[in-house]
Amino acid sequence: TLMHLSKFKKYYFIDDFNPIHLKDLDKNITLIWRPKDKIHRIETIYKLYNFCKRNRLKLILSNNVKLAIKLNLNGVYISAHNKNLRFNAYQLKKGFKFIGSAHNIYEINIKKLQKVEEIFISPIFKFKGRPALYIHKSRALCDDKSYKKIALGGINKINVKLLNLTKFTGFAGINYFKKKGPK
Repeated sequence: TLMHLSKFKKYYFIDDFNPIHLKDLDKNITLIWRPKDKIHRIETIYKLYNFCKRNRLKLILSNNVKLAIKLNLNGVYISAHNKNLRFNAYQLKKGFKFIGSAHNIYEINIKKLQKVEEIFISPIFKFKGRPALYIHKSRALCDDKSYKKIALGGINKINVKLLNLTKFTGFAGINYFKKKGPK
């Protein structure tokens, strides 16, 4: 079923390091470490980094540019709530990515000022009672070609197929990868 989705980049938000679950992941999935308690424990990140290196997975850290650079990770995820504009002052290695999420035009403009390469537009589908942008409403947000668009929110094995009708270049989630299984 993922064959038709092979053109999409895939991002998996994780909040705990479970090597048994992660070891069988598709190598095209990028992990985003976003702990629930928002505390980045260096030991855990370092273990996860070594695991990712051994298993050829990419690892991105949420909301901590300095630590992501220091640990030589693949990039940083900047949440929609993070409005800091001082990210442009860092010396970055080749291939280091800035990605982030936005829920509306205002937040998209903030992400563009932060020089984010890919913006996770959320929520695309309704989940947990939260209102959604849905595919047709998100099209207006996708007309801007200055950044790549990643679908986030409420994606499941049924509605993920609808992304083929959009200008999204990828999708991100938590439950999709947990419920779907590793591959």
